[in-house]
Amino acid sequence: MELVFSTQGFSQILDITSEVSKAVREAGLQNGVAHLFVAGSTAALTTIEFEAGALEDLKRALDQIAPMTGEYAHNQAWGDGNGYAHLRAALLKPDLCVPIEGGRLALGTWQQIVLLDFDNRPRQRKVVLTLTASVR
Repeated sequence: MELVFSTQGFSQILDITSEVSKAVREAGLQNGVAHLFVAGSTAALTTIEFEAGALEDLKRALDQIAPMTGEYAHNQAWGDGNGYAHLRAALLKPDLCVPIEGGRLALGTWQQIVLLDFDNRPRQRKVVLTLTASVR
């Protein structure tokens, strides 16, 4: 199934936990794995405590690793100014697996699933969600 999100880019971080949880509930899956994959090379998925301080810390760390104003060969080749976005997305990865136990995502108390859009423009992001049942 596909989940679609409108994003603004520029390291926007969206909490998508409720949408994924809803899909798991509607599927009726009791035990297994939720695999998420975001299509595109300038977005990523991860988990984090969705709290202003933690989100700001993550953004600052990414700014140090791959600053928007850096010189990137990608920018010279394509002229689109989003070389930093490709690096950030590659470091965080486009996919995520979360166990499902008792019909619920097996996340920690302060752990949320987030979609990060690093591009330098608004986008429609497609997250492909695959639910796989455990064999017992």
